[in-house]
Amino acid sequence: MGKSFCDIRILLVVAAAAFIFIQVRLFATQSEYADRLATAVESENQCTSQMRLLIDQISMQQGKIVNLEEANKLKDEESAQLKTLLRDLKTKNLQNLIGKHEVPVAAVVIMACNRPDYLERTIESVLKYQRSIATKFPLFVSQDGTNSDVKSKAMSYNQLTYMQHLDFEPIHTERPGELIAYYKIARHYKWALDELFFNHNFSRVIILEDDMAIAPDFFDYFEATAALLDKDKSIMAVSSWNDNGQKQFVHDSYALYRSDFFPGLGWMLTKTIWDELSPKWPNAYWDDWVRLNEVHKGRQFIRPEVCRTYNFGEHGSSMGQFFRQYLEPIKLNDVQVDWKSSDLTFLMEENFLKYFAKMVSNARPIRESDVILKANNIDSDIRIQYNDQRHFEHIARQFGIFEEWKDGIPRTAYKGVVVFRYRGQKRVFLIGPDSLRLLGIE
Repeated sequence: MGKSFCDIRILLVVAAAAFIFIQVRLFATQSEYADRLATAVESENQCTSQMRLLIDQISMQQGKIVNLEEANKLKDEESAQLKTLLRDLKTKNLQNLIGKHEVPVAAVVIMACNRPDYLERTIESVLKYQRSIATKFPLFVSQDGTNSDVKSKAMSYNQLTYMQHLDFEPIHTERPGELIAYYKIARHYKWALDELFFNHNFSRVIILEDDMAIAPDFFDYFEATAALLDKDKSIMAVSSWNDNGQKQFVHDSYALYRSDFFPGLGWMLTKTIWDELSPKWPNAYWDDWVRLNEVHKGRQFIRPEVCRTYNFGEHGSSMGQFFRQYLEPIKLNDVQVDWKSSDLTFLMEENFLKYFAKMVSNARPIRESDVILKANNIDSDIRIQYNDQRHFEHIARQFGIFEEWKDGIPRTAYKGVVVFRYRGQKRVFLIGPDSLRLLGIE
């Protein structure tokens, strides 16, 4: 019995020890869970605090967005009001320049970019002859880009209307190594002509560049040919330029010609023509594009023998190309021709064909060998036959005239015939292989 009691005491001690161990473990576990719970509560409090801070920040940002939207809305309204005011001012200014009841012959636009000194020279040249007839030929300057000196120079003249073309769209050239300037120029021309024809509703526009001087009879010349341009639909444009207008190749300030080659450099077109060209205007090289047969579609251009514009821009997008050889020697007309009394009906399509054919027919034909010597020894008009482009270039090189062709047409040519003066009054006609047939000369 004593042994049994001893066993019971041992069991009780073991049980008590086990109980104490379990209690210690439970206490330790509870402490650990309490610590974890405290950490969790603290983390939750931090998350709640951060959430509240984030909500506050979002609320502040939403407030700022609302304020910005309201500010932008206000700015849009102010911008619209300013545009309306600017449009009204331009309209009033234009009305003052034109006159309330005057129908202008043509708007004149000077295309400018980043040459304020050139622009000033051009504006002064134009205003010299335009002031007295400003209502007939309202003057505009269209600037491409943001050059501040050009803008200030243009806006310093109250005799003109200033336009600014802002285009921030990136330009992707079609071929590697191309100058993006030609792409910018094409975009600017389209924008400016759209403005003048579609927004200002002019019936005709004369385009000048910011490196040109004009002749005393520049405006009389274009006023006289405007009616011709409207009447004869076979004429696409009137130009003041002759590519072979160098001093040694011209003589008669009254002489005008039709040409299959677009001269450019001071030219006038109608709204009807622009309605056709504007939707398909090219990305670059707009002048060579107009020279394509698929564009001019057999229509021709009026040009003078003696230029009514002079291009003094040695530095520009063409990098002075051909300037010294072909542009610098150009003769600017200095004769005040009475165009108002001149009968220009000879320039109508059928009339000019007969008129020009007679001149060519009366010219003395000479063979190509020793053409310079023969030309020097003959006092009358002469004609020289060429067989193809290479042959033409060879002859042109001997005389020193332009050799260039575009889309199968030599510069200044009419029915393949290039005419220029040589050593005074006599004309030299370079005759293409099909020219006599096209002129009806047997």
